[in-house]
Amino acid sequence: MYQNEVIFDNGFHKFYFLGWEEKEEEIVQTNQYLIVDGDEAVLLDPGGAHVFPRVLANVSEIIEPSKITHLFYTHQDPDVTSGIILWLSIAESSKVHISNLWVRFLPHFGVYDQRRVVGIPDHGDTIKLKSGNTLELIPAHYLHSTGNFNLYDPVAKILFSGDIGTCVFPAGKRYREAVDFESHVKNMEAFHKRYMASNVACRKWVDTVSKKQIDVIAPQHGAIMRGECVKKFLNWLKDLKCGIDLIDQFYGK
Repeated sequence: MYQNEVIFDNGFHKFYFLGWEEKEEEIVQTNQYLIVDGDEAVLLDPGGAHVFPRVLANVSEIIEPSKITHLFYTHQDPDVTSGIILWLSIAESSKVHISNLWVRFLPHFGVYDQRRVVGIPDHGDTIKLKSGNTLELIPAHYLHSTGNFNLYDPVAKILFSGDIGTCVFPAGKRYREAVDFESHVKNMEAFHKRYMASNVACRKWVDTVSKKQIDVIAPQHGAIMRGECVKKFLNWLKDLKCGIDLIDQFYGK
């Protein structure tokens, strides 16, 4: 299996890119991330039941899973949330953060007791950690979910962008980090044109996140982007025609 990778570490606050399955499979490839802040942890888009054993093993190499105090979900898709009941049984004191729009859907994943669920209002919210550090939950609506959020870590200056920034790897050509944006964008273009709702939504998001200092964009699928790749990605997405901008193409006209 691909090993855990430390993306940021200041000695107290750490941001991990968790490992991958060793072999490619005929399912949607997903990334999971873990923020460790002192003696507590935040797990980002933990994934479905299929990847739960691997993600649990990766988390256990870093911290005792019972120390996970927050589970953050960008949106409702099964590759993001379908393992939620498994994580709630492991991280027994954790809170679940997900859009208000999707709280009522969680019983379909077995979450009937919603006292541990914190619905995120449309305008966003924060996760306050015991140390005093704060994680920002930033709206990313219609990219691609109607109720969608990203998580910005101002200590690490990392934006967990969910499906925004996704790349679909060619068979046998996975890579953990984008080095050359012009090559990398070829693996992002088709996904973004189909799964992002419109240029209006893209532009609003870019204008919002550009106010933050972002050293790394960490998406839920594909490779992370750093430095110059971050700037190029934001510029590319801001001008992208996608979704309903291209709707005639999807009807075969």
